[in-house]
Amino acid sequence: MSKSYWLLKSEPDVWSIEQQKKAGPKGAAWDGVRNYQAAKNLKSMKLGDLCFFYHSNIGKEIVGIVEVIKEAYLDKTDQSGRFVAVSVKFIKKLSKPITLENIKKNKELGHLPLIKQSRLSVMPIDPKSWKILINMGKI
Repeated sequence: MSKSYWLLKSEPDVWSIEQQKKAGPKGAAWDGVRNYQAAKNLKSMKLGDLCFFYHSNIGKEIVGIVEVIKEAYLDKTDQSGRFVAVSVKFIKKLSKPITLENIKKNKELGHLPLIKQSRLSVMPIDPKSWKILINMGKI
């Protein structure tokens, strides 16, 4: 089965790429998602899927890559029991972050939810766009 690609947004003052790195191989829960579309995306994630780690609000840039190590489970931070979390582990920090400004300048990426639905915190990335972004980040 083929791998899927995603983008996960986090405010760096809440959960940063450095904190994700410090979580080590056991990873950390990606929780606190309360948007139904984003939650549906979390439920679609499979073991081994790769995700860009995006610093939102402060920075507005892709700063790293994480891997899904545990598929959707009930989010312990959700009292209603309706939302899920996944666990991800740190894979790589980008030596050169990919800014939202540069992503917007690339016409081949204009269809991405990052541009079309800027408030969405968990979104799919198609394989072609993943490769373009990997090249932009010189990974």
